[in-house]
Amino acid sequence: MPELPEVEGVVRDLRPIVEGKTIESVSLSDVVYTSHEAGKQAIVKNAKPSQFELLVRDMKIDKLERRSKYIFFHLKKDDERFILVNHLGMSGAWFVVTDVLEITEEKFRKHIHAIFTLASGELLVYADIRRFGELRFIKEIADHPPLLKMAPEPFDEIACDFFIMQSEKPKFAKKPIKEVIMDGQVISGCGNIYATEALFKMLIHPGKATNDLSREQKTKLFQVICDVLQESIDSGGSTISDYRSINGGAGTMQHRLKMYGKKQCVVCETNTESLVIAGRTSTYCPQCQK
Repeated sequence: MPELPEVEGVVRDLRPIVEGKTIESVSLSDVVYTSHEAGKQAIVKNAKPSQFELLVRDMKIDKLERRSKYIFFHLKKDDERFILVNHLGMSGAWFVVTDVLEITEEKFRKHIHAIFTLASGELLVYADIRRFGELRFIKEIADHPPLLKMAPEPFDEIACDFFIMQSEKPKFAKKPIKEVIMDGQVISGCGNIYATEALFKMLIHPGKATNDLSREQKTKLFQVICDVLQESIDSGGSTISDYRSINGGAGTMQHRLKMYGKKQCVVCETNTESLVIAGRTSTYCPQCQK
């Protein structure tokens, strides 16, 4: 699943291309329509597909921003403001083309679920192979309460203190530290890849109870998480499996990972082990991470 660095890369690439442009029309796939008829709401949430197509039509894309793992398309029409919230899910990808045939990877071209035709003549295309992504049209953030529960951005001044405060609450204190740092209500945007990397850098076992860490350790861990996230942003994210930046662009952070997906520890050469924490496979070195 794309994490904060990958989503940041998509936003940075999309911003100069689509900001200020107007959406003339929207076309959703038959898959989206069929799923809604079956009550499953694939991709488009909280609106019927036909309603969504009408709502977004003639909207100007005023601004793009990332919030945690979400992309916010700030839209404007007749001085009214709205937000199109996008989550990439496991395999969502954006393309800006003049013809869908310009999307070179067939696996994305076969799974196009939304085409936004811009007044410029360009097509803003959303493809999603596994269909876990979301497009949600709202008036304000409060219209989708989970967005209000997101932790501050990790690079915000208050983020470290917020992390420590949350980690000491009964709800989180006894949970494995890996589960806690992947929780978006504690730290924004840190998923399995970068949680694995940060814990390895700190030599902390992913199953260690959060309240067994001192405040000093938590503070240092938080800084390491921020460092890993920033390194990945600078590297264009990790292109693993189906992640792409816009128009199929790939990142290079996957070549810098020291523990995620590794069979052997890069430090002591011990075979790595794994356990499932919060539904995610957690790889670690049994020798280095205690």
